[in-house]
Amino acid sequence: MPDLRRLVSPPSGGFFADIGNQFRLVLKLMSDPRVSPLVKLLPVGSLLYLISPFDFAIPVVDDAAVLWIASTIFVELCPPDVVAEHRTALEPKPKKESGIKIDEGDIVDADYKDKGPDQA
Repeated sequence: MPDLRRLVSPPSGGFFADIGNQFRLVLKLMSDPRVSPLVKLLPVGSLLYLISPFDFAIPVVDDAAVLWIASTIFVELCPPDVVAEHRTALEPKPKKESGIKIDEGDIVDADYKDKGPDQA
């Protein structure tokens, strides 16, 4: 039987997890002294645009586009080794195994038939 969790969301976490990881990466890079202060103006400027009353197009769409473009350009302009270091730190840690060992001989393959409430 396939793992049902993989059917609901991909193993990488999906769209919203990617947004969260990008946000955390930008925060880590903003606090890193190895990143140029001039490059750090990109996320700051995009946040200022977000709170400003001026919009070029549909407000929500263009705010999201400006944030996405600014964060992408910011990460691209940061030193690659610093970005790789922070991305590695943000990767999920492998979960510990529960310690329960399942032997293939313990698995029972059987058919299931629902008897219904009146045939208990």
